[in-house]
Amino acid sequence: MMQTAPNRRHFFSKSATGIGSAALAALLARDGFGQAEKPKLPHTATAKRVIYLFQSGAPSQVDLFDYKPELEKRHGQELPDDVRRGQRLTTMTSGQARFPLNKSPFAFERVGRSGATISELLPHHKRIVDDLCIVRSMHTEAINHDPAITFFQTGSQIAGRPSMGAWLSYALGSENENLPGFVVMLSRGSGRPNAQPLYDRLWSAGFLPSRHQGVKLRSHGDPILFLNNPRGVSHKQRRRFLTDLNRLNRLKLETTFDPEIATRIAQYELTGRMQTAVPEILDISNEPRHVLERYGPDVERRGSYAWNCLLARRLAERNVRFIQLYHIGWDQHDKLRDHHPKQCRDTDQPSAALISDLKQRGLLDDTLVIWGGEFGRTVYTQGKLDDPNSGRDHHPRCFSVWLAGGGIKPGMTYGSTDEFSYNVVENPVHVHDLQATALHCLGLDHQQLTFRYQGRDFRLTDVHGQLVRDILT
Repeated sequence: MMQTAPNRRHFFSKSATGIGSAALAALLARDGFGQAEKPKLPHTATAKRVIYLFQSGAPSQVDLFDYKPELEKRHGQELPDDVRRGQRLTTMTSGQARFPLNKSPFAFERVGRSGATISELLPHHKRIVDDLCIVRSMHTEAINHDPAITFFQTGSQIAGRPSMGAWLSYALGSENENLPGFVVMLSRGSGRPNAQPLYDRLWSAGFLPSRHQGVKLRSHGDPILFLNNPRGVSHKQRRRFLTDLNRLNRLKLETTFDPEIATRIAQYELTGRMQTAVPEILDISNEPRHVLERYGPDVERRGSYAWNCLLARRLAERNVRFIQLYHIGWDQHDKLRDHHPKQCRDTDQPSAALISDLKQRGLLDDTLVIWGGEFGRTVYTQGKLDDPNSGRDHHPRCFSVWLAGGGIKPGMTYGSTDEFSYNVVENPVHVHDLQATALHCLGLDHQQLTFRYQGRDFRLTDVHGQLVRDILT
């Protein structure tokens, strides 16, 4: 009978038992199954971890950070053609007969030693403005929510690539063996709480080993699915079951050399350790009352943005590498005057509290905090001008984000837009530029952090991205 020739994987797993043992040891080593996978850091890191406060739905830059007095003079006038330049519009406003300029209904004030101009909707941001670097010149190609959010999270508008958190987990591993290196939390805002859905693929590992995907802390029920023992199963029984299961998995790994089996082994072990670590993270009863009050009235409501911001600080204290918060509800196509203040009430105080809390504990110096959405909003109105139910459409040409800590210059405003907040006129910052700069703060060169998949070397920034050196300390 004809025998099938052994493949390479089978050969290395069967010949010279030392090869299989060495491979198994390498795959199962702490911090990502071995140091060989991690690249050497090309420069000294200024940050050890990232907290990304993603404002899903796209906050209006012209109502928060990019004050334009010219709009007050030209309120109601048509957006000039030489400003619009025939640029792409969404189908939600492309059919409008007019594009009237719409001044912000909210007042602005210059605050702090830096003199940054901030909306009245962000009174707590005014206290921390000198800790922030406000970038007013962000821009993106994406004009619809899902590809735009996917672009910020994975470096591609097309789903399937690894998220930024997965890249950092892959590159740097974890500094806490009892918690995941990449944790995700979601909250729903008071503006449009049932706006665009967020899919688990936004925090997936893509083609990276699956152990690097984000672990979601849920706001209802068990904080992590399948973390607790099944009903009727004691901790001792569960421990014995996992020990036997891991023995079987190790035997299979020595035979097949499949890295996903190595992931399974490590994840089962991590799950056992998380059974103690996660409840301790979620128990905020030991937080002083003045700290809870700093985060605002929603801080004790599980799943709120305030609760998640406090947990982000607690996770940062325990050296979780990448902490991703998503806050849904910023898509103000209508009822801007009602919804936008509500979203700001959800996020203003907790975001500011997070910065001041990190700073007070000496964590801001090595924690990079990023706040922002997937694009901006139009300066012209969607709907009828001066209608209290009108809003603003998507606008990818310019919008604002802010960064703090982790090697970012504090108390500065970077980049500028034209007098209509429609186009970037100075120091443009692209999505890939922001990603490259964030990686740099973690000690990584975005051009060197690659992973070979289907015959090509992939990276977070694809073939783009320039380091924004002006905002680095």
